[in-house]
Amino acid sequence: MKQYILTERAHLMCPNMHFGIKAKIDAGYDEGKFHDALRALASAHPFLKSNVAREAKSGKLYYCQHQEIKIPVFEKDNASRWQDDYSDMTRYGWDAFKKCLLKLIVYPDRESFEVIFIAHHLLGDGRSILNLVCEFANCYLSGKTPTLAEESPILSIDELPKGSQLSSVNKLIIGYANRKWKHEGHTVSYEDYRKFETEFIADNPVSYLEEVWEPRKTEEVLRKCHEHGVSLNDYLVAEMMRKEKTNRVVAAVDIRRHLSRYKVGALGNYASATAIEVSNKSEDIWNIARSVSERLKKNISNPGKLMMILACYLYMEPELIDAAAISAIGRFNSSAGKFIGSAILGYKKRNGYSVTNLGNVDNPNIVEAMFIPPASPANVKTMGVLSVNHRLKKCTAHYQ
Repeated sequence: MKQYILTERAHLMCPNMHFGIKAKIDAGYDEGKFHDALRALASAHPFLKSNVAREAKSGKLYYCQHQEIKIPVFEKDNASRWQDDYSDMTRYGWDAFKKCLLKLIVYPDRESFEVIFIAHHLLGDGRSILNLVCEFANCYLSGKTPTLAEESPILSIDELPKGSQLSSVNKLIIGYANRKWKHEGHTVSYEDYRKFETEFIADNPVSYLEEVWEPRKTEEVLRKCHEHGVSLNDYLVAEMMRKEKTNRVVAAVDIRRHLSRYKVGALGNYASATAIEVSNKSEDIWNIARSVSERLKKNISNPGKLMMILACYLYMEPELIDAAAISAIGRFNSSAGKFIGSAILGYKKRNGYSVTNLGNVDNPNIVEAMFIPPASPANVKTMGVLSVNHRLKKCTAHYQ
């Protein structure tokens, strides 16, 4: 059965829709074992041998499997220069119709080696790729073969929890944009998008700021979070609000438990995002964190708010999603695309802030790891957080 691309389509024609997991593996580098582990991953995850294809008659996009596709691996010699290497891998964009949706950079060493899994967002969300890295490490060190996990992308609004339907007002707004798009009668070619993508990346360089919390600091912050009745995620959002002097931060939310068709370990996008707005201007970060906690709990408990962006994508004309970025921040002339890209997705103002916290992973085969978040064109800064064995790392992508 074909795996069609619906909610993931928002990642197809939008620049910088790639991200990475940078991990240090607790063993010396062996090229043969390395590629054996990659082959085991590809056998367990069909999307690793897929790219994007278009049905001739319907025009629908789907994940097309090719047995001959191989995950490209690039050997580099200086892990301290990872930002330059990472940028080199993505400076000309990503042709999702021709290329594998995953590429790797490896820094060989005798005692332990580092590897970066660079994934297109069409392959999966942060947790999907983090699981992939853990499976790789376990296979490399212990020979544990990853379990086959069938991918099951979201194909219908009916798969979302009850109450996820758009409100009447939002249906009217999306319906208006859909009709306007059909009236305009044109589409964005992938060739035109790729030209725009390359120009955008060249004109909008991205830098990454790193911060490390050793286990002692992580434990201390967690203790204080418990005392104040908030989560680490609440604290991280509040921290960004105070530091950046903003009252609105978008937080990613894992929705796997809400999806009945999700198979444990499967690649794909099983995340939503919710905007957290608070009016609290206190200098006390714990005061702000409590306000964030209250707002986040309300949003997560409301399917209409939690699933709104996914519901919008499912109601929107697919080709209109393609036009959003290039119309708002490029030179494509579409009023409907510009409206969606500006009013709904924030590409015109480009003043957003976002936090994605992948949580903590306990894995004896990984010394440390860092989540390199996607640099969404809608954001000023996008922060990725990941803890391995309670050693927390932040990586913040920001446009220069």
